[in-house]
Amino acid sequence: MSIYADKHTKVIVQGITGFNGKKHTQLMKEFGTDIVAGVTPGKLGETVEGIPVFDTVAQAVAATGANASVIFVPPAFAADAIIEAVNAELDICVCITENIPVQDMIKVKDYMNGKKTRLIGPNCPGIVTPGECKMGITPGYVVKPGKIGVVSRSGSLTYETIKQLSSAGLGQSTCVGIGGDPIKGTSFMDVIQAFNEDEDTEAIVMIGEIGGNSEQEAALWIKDHMKKPVVGFIGGRTAPAGKRMGHAGAVISGGKGTAAEKIEVLESCGIPVAGMSDLIGETLIKHLKDKGIYEKCLNN
Repeated sequence: MSIYADKHTKVIVQGITGFNGKKHTQLMKEFGTDIVAGVTPGKLGETVEGIPVFDTVAQAVAATGANASVIFVPPAFAADAIIEAVNAELDICVCITENIPVQDMIKVKDYMNGKKTRLIGPNCPGIVTPGECKMGITPGYVVKPGKIGVVSRSGSLTYETIKQLSSAGLGQSTCVGIGGDPIKGTSFMDVIQAFNEDEDTEAIVMIGEIGGNSEQEAALWIKDHMKKPVVGFIGGRTAPAGKRMGHAGAVISGGKGTAAEKIEVLESCGIPVAGMSDLIGETLIKHLKDKGIYEKCLNN
């Protein structure tokens, strides 16, 4: 079992004829993702990697029965691409695009209220269920099937963490990059709750960074409701106040959203926090051993 995407997910690539769309379509296909169609307006009838291209998401869904999309389109067109996926009533839409104007995402977020589609991102590496489905840009070679759920705001830290876990014999159930923008479709809380209910996820790694309070909100929920071990990491310990560090959402404002504040809340909620990014795997192993489930979490 997994969350959000598995071997039954039928994927459309929006922006499939662009450079990044073509490149990652090939990589996703090699991973084993069932990519059934692509969408680029004006390119109806073309093919990419043997995949038919349509003018609209609605056309692609009608022809293939697709239930998911991954978006590789320029920032100026990304909001419309998300809304098109929502209007087609897809189960999930992953938006890789970065630098989408905040006002565009505010409109998208409002439009999606009460709609069926779950948005992952934008400005994210996507989602990968090892051995089943990859929607996004996470390197396929670092993942291994297993029982550890990973959720992260940072793309590069996601890859580093997955590699640490895989090298230690701790495969992953699903890895979700929620994105680093201030307005996003899916939160830490959403993913943590999904992992809590997933029968094949035994433990979770939560990778946060400075800015906002989503990590604190998730930690408080974990303290009261979580049935499984969670370890964390917070990037940006040395970031000065008011300075954006990498992601658009990684801004300390009014003294709030600092790494120290987040770490204090996580630890007060019983979540061990790795002191350095290269210690995430080691921190998880220790916590699993303390909980008596380390052997249970190792790959068979």
